[in-house]
Amino acid sequence: MRKIPFFSFTGMHPLLRDEMTRAFHTFYDSGWYVLGEGTKRFEDEWAAYCGVSHAITVADGLDAIVLALQACDVGPGDEVIVPSNTYIASWLAATQLGATIVPVEPDPRTFNIDVNRIQAAITPNTKVIMPVNLYGQPCLLEEIMVLAKRHDVLVVEDNAQSQGALYKGKMTGSYGDINATSFYPGKNLGALGEAGAVTTDNIELANKLRALRNYGSHKKYHNLYLGRNGRMDELQAHFLSIKLNFLNVWNLQRKAIAKQYNEELQHADQILLPLIAENCDSVYHQYVILSERRDELQTFLADRGIGTLIHYPIPPHLQPAYAQLNWQIGDFPIAERLANQMLSLPIYPGLTEDDVEYITRMIKNFR
Repeated sequence: MRKIPFFSFTGMHPLLRDEMTRAFHTFYDSGWYVLGEGTKRFEDEWAAYCGVSHAITVADGLDAIVLALQACDVGPGDEVIVPSNTYIASWLAATQLGATIVPVEPDPRTFNIDVNRIQAAITPNTKVIMPVNLYGQPCLLEEIMVLAKRHDVLVVEDNAQSQGALYKGKMTGSYGDINATSFYPGKNLGALGEAGAVTTDNIELANKLRALRNYGSHKKYHNLYLGRNGRMDELQAHFLSIKLNFLNVWNLQRKAIAKQYNEELQHADQILLPLIAENCDSVYHQYVILSERRDELQTFLADRGIGTLIHYPIPPHLQPAYAQLNWQIGDFPIAERLANQMLSLPIYPGLTEDDVEYITRMIKNFR
């Protein structure tokens, strides 16, 4: 039986083997394994790619959000507006700093936080709005920034899933007062382990972040803040510098796959295709369809060798981790409906036109 995995590195990593191996030897022979020249080089490259002044690498995506919020002085008594439909890391970061989560429902067709609902969620205690550019598509970032400035609140943009995406021609990860991303291996730009980064044009926030990720210290044994060890491994910086050169090409491949899905599934029964909002250029970290018979469709495809995944089967407000907040089924009905209907199809560099044709043919055969 034909086998198409949900995700594979085979279209990316084999081509980079020799260059990555040389990078390892450079790292190994340098004798400098934390915050070295490789880290500095990649930070400069990532800042330039995002179109910002400063990039600060950190240990992983969750640390990126936590440290971004901490740099904004978020703490107990502060409210952080988050999407009701997102990966739980966006919520955990605020919770770990003692802040109050204020969920806002998404647009049911783009899956991103609904700008029109944010206004009603703002209170005198609102400290931060956290838009999450979900599945590769930007939020309506310019509108969110205007709203935030009107109410004198900060924006922490969670760009973990949309590296290289554009909103109104401007790169995601550059809109917010401060912006967080993850380089988890499966991201559009993925390390070979855990890694993340924060970007900003604000030099004061940048300097504070550099200290916060390093035990709160700029100078060894002199600690200005209650920081943490949130440093990215030097080796990952070497690897990411190499992979960054291929990010635009890989994103174009993802877009071509999405275009084929759109064309071949436009008349398919029992599913809705993802909708890309006006002025948004998605990089399709995921290609997410909706089906009221999602679980049946997933089983049907698995029986035919096609891997799929659900992003995400349980919305954050119904996770046991947040049971103490006493949210119930029905409190955020759009997020709940999406959790029951979303199905992510394979999309990654190396997935062939023939693979996509087979996947779409099987979906159209589903009854």
